[in-house]
Amino acid sequence: MQSPPSAPQNDVVGVPTPTVETSREEAPAMGECKGAQYVGVDVDEVAPLGVDNFKKVSVLPLVFLIFYEVSGGAFGIEDAVRAADPLLALVGFLIFPFIWSIPEALITAEMGTMFPENGGYVVWVSSALGPYWGFQLGWMKWFSGVIDNALYPLLFLDYLSPTVPALSGGLPRIAAVLALIVVLTYMNYRGLTIVGWAAVLLGLFSILPFVIMGLVSIPMLKPSRWSVIEKDVNWSLYLTTLFWNLNDWDSISTIAGEVENPKKTLPMALFCALILVVRSYFFPLLIGTGALSLDREAWTDGYVSHVAKMIGGVWLSWWNLGMFVAEMSSDSFQLLGMAERGMLPSVFAKRSRYGTPLIGILLSASGVLLLSWMSFQETIPAENFLYCFGMILEFIAFVRLRIKYPAAPRPYKIPLGTIGSILMCIPPTILICIMVALSSLKVVVVSLIVVIIGLLLQPCLKCAERKKWLKFSVSSDLPDLMVKIMRTSYL
Repeated sequence: MQSPPSAPQNDVVGVPTPTVETSREEAPAMGECKGAQYVGVDVDEVAPLGVDNFKKVSVLPLVFLIFYEVSGGAFGIEDAVRAADPLLALVGFLIFPFIWSIPEALITAEMGTMFPENGGYVVWVSSALGPYWGFQLGWMKWFSGVIDNALYPLLFLDYLSPTVPALSGGLPRIAAVLALIVVLTYMNYRGLTIVGWAAVLLGLFSILPFVIMGLVSIPMLKPSRWSVIEKDVNWSLYLTTLFWNLNDWDSISTIAGEVENPKKTLPMALFCALILVVRSYFFPLLIGTGALSLDREAWTDGYVSHVAKMIGGVWLSWWNLGMFVAEMSSDSFQLLGMAERGMLPSVFAKRSRYGTPLIGILLSASGVLLLSWMSFQETIPAENFLYCFGMILEFIAFVRLRIKYPAAPRPYKIPLGTIGSILMCIPPTILICIMVALSSLKVVVVSLIVVIIGLLLQPCLKCAERKKWLKFSVSSDLPDLMVKIMRTSYL
């Protein structure tokens, strides 16, 4: 392929002649040349990105990492029944994936293979809307991820408490929380390969009880119980529960630079994980509501474990650990990707000898420790609110790149055309508006405070960079954000 014709100075894009590290003072700003020599980059040269000396994540571990980013098993479905009824809960977990999960997974597959590097959605938004909005997305997604992760050690102990009563409170519980966070943080430190295969093991260990439960409960099933309809529906709790259980498909994009052949592996893993997630919710819900008489008030956190305890209830608590390690991996590699793009101080781009982002892991673990005192009901609405803000930016970035650069190289492209892809974003956008409208005043205030902190934090970091209080750098291994897009425009 021939090099593209030269462009005006402000539109020249490409990759600077590589050095070990390009400092911010020496590196041209995005879209500027400043006399530096640029070379064209072929699509195949761009992927995958990351540290080549470390083993990449293959398809099977990636499937279970996505599984744990999004779901982790039937945990969390109980409130859908308590808020509504068995029929609405079952219909919700079948219909909601078409409204939200499939569009988000498709966008992740297209954008994640278009920009296969750590940072994921931060890179997409930066390429379409600029680094300021990319930083805001990164801040909101990282904070919501830490909130989410703070739940899992506590929920793990909640599931174990009936078997080990000492873990229900006091110093033993505090010590157990700290021990879990330390052990699981160390697992992340040791590398994504270990985390990925641990996710596979924990996933199989969590799914197996439901398989057995399904076989045992067949004689007890009464289809009439599935058609029970209640008039007093708590729509806010119902939608919040569905949304929390079926979002976060984009989180896996933050480790795209660590994936083996991401342009093929990522779409395949997302497809497999989508099927696994929906089945892991629907069938336990089908069994639990069909085998037992309905008691809506009993369907609270951990009730699914009660339903399955005859065939291994304690096993069900293990999926929380898988969710923890998957979430921390996503959060920490996101910070690494932002640092490699010069959005965070270069210390965040440093890797351990295992190739993992040490500072990002420590910062995420610290956030988990600080927020681990919050309850499930307090954290989920705030996390969903911040997540909605971030997804709006992602949808805008996706649509803008589709309209402005429809012919840009996309190893995986949603087979709906540009108009169809834009229409696909309308139902999830409407859902976001509904979720925001249903939020309580407390959730809105807390979430807006977090957003305002992000709006102020980015200018403060830029000031620290100008005054050289902190060191920022752009990795020379990364192409210009728009290299593939602009190159295609010139052909």
